[in-house]
Amino acid sequence: MTKNLFDLAGKKIAFSGATGVLGKSMSLHLANQGAEVLILGRNPEKTEALVKEIENNGGKAEAYTCDVMDWESVESAAKEIESDHDSLDILINAAGGNMPGAVVTPEQNFLDLDLPSLRKVMDLNYLGTVLPIKALLPLMLKNNRGNILNISSMAASRPMTRVMGYASAKAAIDNLTKWLSVELATKHGPQFRVNAIAPGFFLTEQNRTLLTEKDGSLTSRGNQIITHTPMSRFGEPDDLLGTLQWLCSEASAFVTGTIVPVDGGFSAYSGV
Repeated sequence: MTKNLFDLAGKKIAFSGATGVLGKSMSLHLANQGAEVLILGRNPEKTEALVKEIENNGGKAEAYTCDVMDWESVESAAKEIESDHDSLDILINAAGGNMPGAVVTPEQNFLDLDLPSLRKVMDLNYLGTVLPIKALLPLMLKNNRGNILNISSMAASRPMTRVMGYASAKAAIDNLTKWLSVELATKHGPQFRVNAIAPGFFLTEQNRTLLTEKDGSLTSRGNQIITHTPMSRFGEPDDLLGTLQWLCSEASAFVTGTIVPVDGGFSAYSGV
């Protein structure tokens, strides 16, 4: 029989940012595919609730409390994972987000940028990816193989008005993904891979009020986005699952250093 290249059964997957709208959909899918999902999060109530939901659906999951921006916290979680599981197959870095102070609104200009907010956004999105990799990579080295999947954004390659801090941080994720793919493959072998998914526009708790009105109609910015998306809609969480499955599985064994857009054609459209 032909081997199922997309099989994830038995894989141990550490997952930060799993309690968000997109992360939750992805973690439930991975568990449904037979993977054991190790949820990393700073809110014990949210992580435990997700673990319970996964288990109620017949999957396997465990919660590990940590702040991805704090090295000691991440290192402590990594030691717990090592004690419980000895090694790790896959790490997904989905922790991220934005905050108002790192945004330049139409009424503002660059000089209004709040530097402490900008630092927090950079720390959350960039260091919040770097620190888990640094802490958990040794568990992959034990197996002499590993797979790291980062979550980028269309804002990284197509900088957009307003979200200056977030776009800069996600551009750093793209660069890190490519740099680390070379670093690991050349120093540890071709069985180490690093890729990223770059979602287009998905409605989340973070951007819903920016893109839609209370009655569900589009705001001016939401309308701009839909107009520049050939598929003429926002993404749904399930739209990420096929790409997720592919990049986590052996079906993408020769794919590394790649940022895969899942954007309904947004990045392909020039507007004319």
